[in-house]
Amino acid sequence: MKKHVLIFLFSMLSISLTYGQAVQNIKGTIKDENSQEPLPYASVVIQNTIYGTTTDNQGNFILKGIPVGRYDLAVSYLGYEILIIKEIMVTSSKEVILEITLKENISQIGEVIVTPKINKNRPLNKMATVSAQMLSVEEASRYAGGFDDPARLASSFAGVGSNVGNNGIVVRGNAPKFLQWRLEDIEIPNPNHFADVTGFGGGGLTALSSQVLSNSDFFTGAFPAEYGNALSGVFDIKLKNGNNEKMENVIQVGLLGIDIASEGPFKRGGKASYIFNYRYSTLSLLSPLMPDDADGTKYQDLSFKMNIPTRSAGVFSIWGVGLIDRSGQTAEKDKTKWEYLQDKEEEDVKQYMGAIGIQHKISVGAGANLKSTLATTVSGLKMNIDRMNYNIELKPKEIIQNTNYNFVFSSSLNKKFNNRHTNRAGIQITGLLYDMLLKEADPDETALRTQTDENGFSSLLTAYTNSSINWSDNWTLNIGITGQYFTLNKHYTIEPRLGLKWNFTHNQSFGIAYGLHSRLELLNYYFTRSKTGELINKNLDFTRAHHLIFSYDLNIGSNYHLRLESYIQKLYNVPVIPDSSYSFINMQNDWFVNKTLKNTGKGLNYGIDITFEKYMSQGYYFMLTGFLFNSRYRGGDKIWRNTRFNRNYLLNFLTGKEWMIGNNKQNIFNASLRISYQGGDRYSPIDQVKSAEKQDAVYNEYKAFSNQLPSALLGHFNISYKINRAKTSHEFALKVLNATGYKEYYGYRYNFKNNKAEQEKESITIPNISYKIEF
Repeated sequence: MKKHVLIFLFSMLSISLTYGQAVQNIKGTIKDENSQEPLPYASVVIQNTIYGTTTDNQGNFILKGIPVGRYDLAVSYLGYEILIIKEIMVTSSKEVILEITLKENISQIGEVIVTPKINKNRPLNKMATVSAQMLSVEEASRYAGGFDDPARLASSFAGVGSNVGNNGIVVRGNAPKFLQWRLEDIEIPNPNHFADVTGFGGGGLTALSSQVLSNSDFFTGAFPAEYGNALSGVFDIKLKNGNNEKMENVIQVGLLGIDIASEGPFKRGGKASYIFNYRYSTLSLLSPLMPDDADGTKYQDLSFKMNIPTRSAGVFSIWGVGLIDRSGQTAEKDKTKWEYLQDKEEEDVKQYMGAIGIQHKISVGAGANLKSTLATTVSGLKMNIDRMNYNIELKPKEIIQNTNYNFVFSSSLNKKFNNRHTNRAGIQITGLLYDMLLKEADPDETALRTQTDENGFSSLLTAYTNSSINWSDNWTLNIGITGQYFTLNKHYTIEPRLGLKWNFTHNQSFGIAYGLHSRLELLNYYFTRSKTGELINKNLDFTRAHHLIFSYDLNIGSNYHLRLESYIQKLYNVPVIPDSSYSFINMQNDWFVNKTLKNTGKGLNYGIDITFEKYMSQGYYFMLTGFLFNSRYRGGDKIWRNTRFNRNYLLNFLTGKEWMIGNNKQNIFNASLRISYQGGDRYSPIDQVKSAEKQDAVYNEYKAFSNQLPSALLGHFNISYKINRAKTSHEFALKVLNATGYKEYYGYRYNFKNNKAEQEKESITIPNISYKIEF
């Protein structure tokens, strides 16, 4: 089978290396950003070239025969702001398809100062005032450290941190579990491979391939009212529509596995389209570089979208994503080789996650459109851990068998009343179907004790309204309110959101935003049972936080952008264990919390984010981000301490260069480098005396997270070479994560041979050599 695949790939390569002029089309639609109505006869011009066109009466345009290269697109329409679309990459193999929205001017035409706006510093959701960043799919594949993973790319933004072995997103000192993942307007379970095993909210690699993603929004605070059940941030991900005129395919083979994607029309001449991507990996080729317990690790995922426009009934779309993971390890039977507890443990982990939905969008009058979605999501984890005793007998240690289904109905009405006022209001009903079993052996007992064994149904009800009011071209007010109700224990929240932005010069703006935000915990904690069988945590409330953010933006010419943001976040109602330092603020992956929890914990995060960016021009770009912050918490003993995630500072420098080489300068050599320097991990000191007594790592929880490791330097780089030929392109790439070999801290573990607890650190350097053909 492998031989046949190689023969096919080399055949395609030899055929397409024949000389041909590499050109491609740029096409798309242009709409009003508030009403979503098409804008006919808008002007579309590629800057500094002879290429230009106008849209038809449906807002569609096409620029044909554009040579391979990178371009800036200028879009204008009478009475609207001019928009500059930066860094559009044109390759020979796939058409560039854009969905562009323009903002209507408030002032009379004669009063307007024509100043182009740049798309890269504007989020897709125009009701966001501050702390919002558009994430470009093309950047995810190009930027070093992104590794074709949007979650890892987000860590290059100001205010965001992450690790190498886990892509969990730490937003302004908050645990990754406080972030909401959202796909096509629906909250979805953690979409990462091997999710929630080493840390809640993170995993190894996202299941959402860049082949099917559209540009998306990433929020780090004070987000608009439509985002409920999110505490630290929101990753609002969109899938792109497939090309509805011609079929386009991608095959990629690399050390991480295979990747196959395709898009095209359902039938020639029709408007409906499809797009899908499938990936499979065993990581077997990387086994010499992976931890010893990574043997047998394999994963696969599938994502797709079908877009079906109709003449009079609106636009229907069917979308989905799913993953299946398998991992585990085998216990060492030779007792003389036992050094750590994991040497005695046998582990089998099976995971799956999926989401599928059908969405309908239709115009319901002048300036109004209705969008409704019916979706279901599922996440499942089956984990069995057995520990070998001195008789070489495996005894059960932990059993987790969790399956959660969500059934979601979401509907929103977007109405543009005039060029000053737009409102978006909606509801979301989420039915929570759960089946959970958690068993754990007590440290001094051999029998498993059932901690949670529940199945049932509950609901989370959400309603919101949000208005964007433009007093003038320089002043914008975003105001809204969100309400949530949890039927399991009848707790509810009322959350105001407010943002004000002032463009006090043509290239400078100041913003201020406030929001009250909240999030539910994982359902298994609500059904924790005491040793007597009593439900002790069913009445847990939402964890809540006040966000207050100040922002300053400066555009320097058309290629440089500076943003400063200062913020304060006050968390309250945080679950804690009374009279202890334990708090959910610091939680990583503790499934087995069998003590009574109270919503009396607090947290305080404050700091300043700095971003200075040069957009791609003259063949190079860079982004410098700085993040100075403090993250504190108060546990059940009412003592304030550093949180687990309080690194205090993080600096990122990302840069890259492109060279157009070869015949007609149509091949592309790309190099990108990212350097990160950050404060060390916080950790609790070890109690060596108690660790020796229990022969397991025992921490001094009274001094929780009082120690900090030295500062860390991380480096990542990408190198790629793309050969563009007529209708086909080939890309050879080397992408290396953690090229500096930084050793991450994973806690303490007891060494049976040395009779002491010692730090566990591991260096995971992941190179991916790949070949990709697009045709």
